[in-house]
Amino acid sequence: MRAEDGRQLRVEWAGDPNGRPVFLLHGMPGCRMGPRPRDMVLYQRRTRLISYDRPGYGGSDRQPGRRVSDGIRDVVAVADRLGVDRFAVVGRSAGAPHALACAALLPERVTRVAALVSLAPVDAEGLDWYEGMAESNIDDFRTAVRDPEGLARRLIPRSEAIRTDPAHLIEALRDELTDDDLRILSDTGLRSMLLRTYVEAVRRSPYGWIDDALALCSPWGFDPAEVRTPVLLWHGRRDPFSPASHAAWLAARMPRAHSVLEPAAAHFAAFRALPRALRWVVDGAPA
Repeated sequence: MRAEDGRQLRVEWAGDPNGRPVFLLHGMPGCRMGPRPRDMVLYQRRTRLISYDRPGYGGSDRQPGRRVSDGIRDVVAVADRLGVDRFAVVGRSAGAPHALACAALLPERVTRVAALVSLAPVDAEGLDWYEGMAESNIDDFRTAVRDPEGLARRLIPRSEAIRTDPAHLIEALRDELTDDDLRILSDTGLRSMLLRTYVEAVRRSPYGWIDDALALCSPWGFDPAEVRTPVLLWHGRRDPFSPASHAAWLAARMPRAHSVLEPAAAHFAAFRALPRALRWVVDGAPA
């Protein structure tokens, strides 16, 4: 489909076509094909899961200079095209701030939001943004802040390596992964789905990844304190890529936030938490 400014957007939905609509916003690098429950599970829960490639990823055209808040225009365009008025939103990792943008800026349309392993804004007052973060992320995000062209020079060859060998990204992070994350990534089905996601994410261009990193390290275009929609903040205490202190900072500023912190979990445990997050946004079930 086309966005309001004429860009092409690649959209996919799964589950019950008459079910309760939920947008699933992918991580970084990622795409619409990211890990999710099987169609039969979505049918049983009367859920219609809608996903799309953020600009520059997969089949969606790039949107240079985009901010986190700009994502709401594409969410609205997709919802309108599909005839969806009210909907919930779930975002994982880099998709989580984009989900919070929907909560803050679309209160008349968004019912509930779940933000899994979210970062806080880079200008978060009182938060040491890099404390507890893996060195690979620190290097990339600091480069994004100081030298955007340098970030592109880093991520372009990484994207080329992923197109050749999609396991490259996981192997490059192996030394920073916790035992829990390694167990999760050893699941053959999940790993296969994740590798397909990485390949599709950078199939046409590395700039979805580049622009995501730049957007996360720039002003988001909204204040999380503006969020009045019910929000689930799910996080693993041992997450080295999105430190748990970020979720604590967000929870302290959103009056209707429900926070879940799993002591032994890390970053990729968000895949394991996704079914519970979907039940929470659709049924209000305990998270």
